[in-house]
Amino acid sequence: MDFYDLDLNDQVLDALDDMNFTECTPIQEHAIPVILEGRDLIGVAQTGTGKTAAFLLPILSKLSDGGYPSDAINCVIMSPTRELAQQIDQAMEGFSYYMSVSSVAVYGGNDGIRYEQEKRGLSMGADVIIATPGRLISHLSLGNVDLSRVSFFVLDEADRMLDMGFSDDIMQIVKHLPAERQTIMFSATMPKKIQDLARTILRDPVEVKLAVSRPADKIVQSAYVCYEAQKITLVKKLFAAQPPQRVIIFASSKQKVKDMAIVLKRAGFNVGAMHSDLDQHERDEVMYQFKAQQINILVATDIVARGIDIDDIQLVINFDVPHDAEDYVHRIGRTARANNDGEAITLVSEKDRQKFVSIERFLKINIEKRSLPEGMEAPSTSGKSDERPRDKKGRDRHKKNSARRKNKEKRQEELPQNAEMNEVAMQGTGNVQQVDTALEQPKEKKRKRPSRWRHNRKKRPSQDGGNDTEQSSTSVGAGNPVTES
Repeated sequence: MDFYDLDLNDQVLDALDDMNFTECTPIQEHAIPVILEGRDLIGVAQTGTGKTAAFLLPILSKLSDGGYPSDAINCVIMSPTRELAQQIDQAMEGFSYYMSVSSVAVYGGNDGIRYEQEKRGLSMGADVIIATPGRLISHLSLGNVDLSRVSFFVLDEADRMLDMGFSDDIMQIVKHLPAERQTIMFSATMPKKIQDLARTILRDPVEVKLAVSRPADKIVQSAYVCYEAQKITLVKKLFAAQPPQRVIIFASSKQKVKDMAIVLKRAGFNVGAMHSDLDQHERDEVMYQFKAQQINILVATDIVARGIDIDDIQLVINFDVPHDAEDYVHRIGRTARANNDGEAITLVSEKDRQKFVSIERFLKINIEKRSLPEGMEAPSTSGKSDERPRDKKGRDRHKKNSARRKNKEKRQEELPQNAEMNEVAMQGTGNVQQVDTALEQPKEKKRKRPSRWRHNRKKRPSQDGGNDTEQSSTSVGAGNPVTES
């Protein structure tokens, strides 16, 4: 279906023409008419399916048609991350090019100047606010924004927001909104917590649910089964065999991201790191350098797994297996965009094998398992972990335990077995019977050592000056030795 088949405003269609957008994606085809009708909507579709345009285009079309206050905030769009808020803001600029619709992006990590700009835009009544929950709560608590006349409330990546712990913030923001509003929620997944939230803040919503999309056919997927300690070496060998051009490496924690970026930089690679410890200026700088191809490799947490629109990513490496299949699809969906080819490689350690099998089962495919490069030993395929634990000194605990077991078995062989002892005892051999008796007798309790006070205590001299016992070698209380005459 073309956008011209939808009842969008002419100014919106002119902007789409300039951007060479002609055909709707499935989520846009089903969601836009519902939003134009004024119905609440919950849309379930994955990142990369065109959800941003699915809610921006009909809202902008209705705002452009008029009938909304010019001195009030008319639309609030919530985003889980600064990066996604920035992307929505950029799309907003393009779609509203021919309209007199104002917008302001509100997200954390900025300096005082940026905060004052946000405050000014909010107080003047921008038509559209694109905000992260924490930053909007900050402005609400300081009285910088009035949401009492909002007509559209949009939650983008709602599941991601709840995963990040923004549930209470969202409900606090909802309290500042009017009851009469149109609420639109988009989510990549539909767990119970999203269903509960939808029942709380949506009224008789229309549900548009697309089948969970599989990774694009142009993505060549493969995996290496290896030890955890081999992963960095493996990445270096992959880059040595094929120099990296446009690569994103996803890791499970920000500490891994930092460590990996340092190691790859020391190895001579052009690397940038993206994680939550960076402030907004640093994040913007890293993304700018990556988009401008000033750096070839971006090592990141899942902060860039959703909502980052870069079309020329050639390779995605999952340094750690994602927690679930949806995260896997989001990660590798960064490549093979805009009809380009792409490759996705996952490094599977022993502890992550089961998670990877679950992803394969969900996708209903068998992902190719590649052989490790020459000189690297692959783990056993028996299903048992070969990553042997080590003690505090780095020694192989498996070998230590094995040696202990052998010594124990040797000691047991040297001792007479119980069955043999009973058999000899029945024959009347006294020695063995004595051994049995000795074994049955309880051990003699150790004699307690007298306390220090009792050991040093001596009887007082008799009245006639004689001693009932030996004189103490030390004078009581004086603490100095006594010289005998």
